[in-house]
Amino acid sequence: MSNSPPRLTDRAALERARHRTRPDALFLHDLAAERFEETLETVNRSFTDVAIVTGHPEFWQDRFPGARVVADTDTLDLSEGAHDLVLHAMALHWADDPVGQLVQSRRALRPDGMFLGAFPGGRSLAELRQVMAEAETLARGGLSPRIAPMMELRDAGGLLQRAGFALPVADADRFDVTYADAQALMQELRAMGETNALAARDRAPLPPSMIRAVGALYGDRFPAPDAPNRIAATFEIVHLSGWAPADSQPKPLRPGSASSRLADALGSSEQPLRDDSPESRD
Repeated sequence: MSNSPPRLTDRAALERARHRTRPDALFLHDLAAERFEETLETVNRSFTDVAIVTGHPEFWQDRFPGARVVADTDTLDLSEGAHDLVLHAMALHWADDPVGQLVQSRRALRPDGMFLGAFPGGRSLAELRQVMAEAETLARGGLSPRIAPMMELRDAGGLLQRAGFALPVADADRFDVTYADAQALMQELRAMGETNALAARDRAPLPPSMIRAVGALYGDRFPAPDAPNRIAATFEIVHLSGWAPADSQPKPLRPGSASSRLADALGSSEQPLRDDSPESRD
């Protein structure tokens, strides 16, 4: 019996979608790269052996000249301990095994090497998901996979821990964007290389009647609040950071190992709990 994770992505379809990418549509990649650069500016360290995992190599090579750029395939083309910085750039949402991608990234780092990741998060395209589900349910009486499932922020930090990173941090940025209509949004997703590449997708194209229904529902449900005759769309980028474990890193104290009381540090008196206090109940 195979232990491999279930197949999420049709890699051939994903590569075809990425081949259609227009550089001027990669604004989410621009935002992710800016956040990487801001984070690195706060780290008091020079990185000399940088690797970038991505499905858009031209964009990321231009933003980080001299970095080694590798594809986000199931097995990453990275040597163990070869890098002091690994960036996983806007590709983790298409991974069949996200934890495996993070484990391989950690193994490619030297001790105390840094990992940064960015990918679209679970709030992305919430409006489009809703109206497509409603339109398809009305037209066909059921749903088929249309938009890749994206990780929620609450799950992201746990993935870093499972992958063995020290000092894991996960947070997210939300961006509210407006479009002329639903068709303009879907055209930009195509230009981003983010069309439906799910392995379980319905291969048949959307019928024109359903496309019209999506457009009508979207305009009705999600008008842009400050832009008449436009629609609102949400994008979220989840950011991950962690370090390859090293002996030099700070370690949390063991429970009960404190050498002074919190009450002393605060200059207050310590009161025992009464038997009838809520904290003392089973």
